[in-house]
Amino acid sequence: MPYSTQEKKQALVRVRRIGGQLDALAQALEQEADCGAVLQQIAAIRGAVNGLMGEVLESHLRASFMPPTAKPISPADAAALEQTIALLRTYLK
Repeated sequence: MPYSTQEKKQALVRVRRIGGQLDALAQALEQEADCGAVLQQIAAIRGAVNGLMGEVLESHLRASFMPPTAKPISPADAAALEQTIALLRTYLK
């Protein structure tokens, strides 16, 4: 779950955008659109969902390993966290 108000707003905007993409996909299927266009829309939806998952996962990792009330983590741990987040973002693309 996004923890800050700004992260929550961004997540909701993404979810609404994905909802619009799903509606467009349903309409394309109802209108028997070309397979290429349908596949392109599905790929766009998958990318949007993966992007949302990446944002929520990053927020969770940062809140878990760098909570504002805890003592700061070491530079090495901070670098490891950043590498992990970068790796996950690459995987989710």
